[in-house]
Amino acid sequence: MKLFIYVLGILILTLGISFTIQSDLGTSPFDALLVGLSIHVGFTVGTWEIIIAFILIGCNSLLKRQKPEVLGLLTAVITGISIDMWLFLLETLHTPELLYSKVVYFGLGLIVIGLGTAIYLHTNFAPIPVDRLTLIIHELTRTNIFLSRSIIYLIFLVLAMVFKGPIGIGTLLIVCLSGLILNYFMSFTKKVLEQAS
Repeated sequence: MKLFIYVLGILILTLGISFTIQSDLGTSPFDALLVGLSIHVGFTVGTWEIIIAFILIGCNSLLKRQKPEVLGLLTAVITGISIDMWLFLLETLHTPELLYSKVVYFGLGLIVIGLGTAIYLHTNFAPIPVDRLTLIIHELTRTNIFLSRSIIYLIFLVLAMVFKGPIGIGTLLIVCLSGLILNYFMSFTKKVLEQAS
């Protein structure tokens, strides 16, 4: 059951990511980097998800001076495959061209990302490497989680700009609103999952 909820959460999360990418209004700094690399270097967005996760697992291992968290790679592989699958399906079904449809896609994406992340996090199954890096920076710098996350977002934002990823008004909205949306869905999904078990 735990594995099913974990995979379901990732499938919902990646659908949300794909909606924001398709909206063309801007994505999270991390997703903007993946799209930029895909367009200007090659490979799919999902493949870059796996490659960057592999690099982050290595960095996390060095920073913590411990064995690499291989389970994080499992999450990255499932996430990468799911992003490519959803992007293919969305491109096949409908690509938003008018502003209102782009806004609808982006809004849906923002909400669906929050829901998927909340479901996935409740399983506490395999860490996403970027989330682990946030906690490591938090430990090493003795700052709060918000500042640690902001440092990572800034690094990915600079890299996304270098690789000309889709940075826009949506990027700013994701950075500002994703925490609030996640916070709402964390309590909502906890009640639903507790009732289901």
